[in-house]
This record gives sequence, C-alpha cells and structure tokens, in this order.
Amino acid sequence: MKSKTTAILLCFFLGGLGIHRFYLRQTGMGILYLLTCGILGIGTLIDFIRLLLMSDADFNAKYNAVPAQA
Repeated sequence: MKSKTTAILLCFFLGGLGIHRFYLRQTGMGILYLLTCGILGIGTLIDFIRLLLMSDADFNAKYNAVPAQA
C-alpha cells in the first residue's frame, strides 16, 4: 500500500531523479524524469503541488487500487 506522505517526501527530496514516480509504479515516467532531471524541475514542482493538493481518497483510488485479475 502506497503512502501519500512518502510520495510527497520522495518528490520533494528526490523528485529530480524521478524516485517518486518509481515509488508510484510509473516506471516510464520515472525513467523520463531521471534522464531529464525532473523535466528541468518543472515536472517535479507540478508533481509536488499535485500530490499536496490531492485528497487521500483520490490518492488511494489512483495508486492503491487493486488491479483486476484476468
């Protein structure tokens, strides 16, 4: 289960490396952030603000949803 607080802290301290994206299981975006220094810092700032303003219910629905089994 992913923690919103952990995601915010990772974004703040290691956002330029995309660590918060890897934590949230968004590997492709994590690699992009890693190669572009958080898309020149602008992407990291946007992610940080978005995570701060996101409600706990929205965060859980988006990142802690149980994937459907085929």
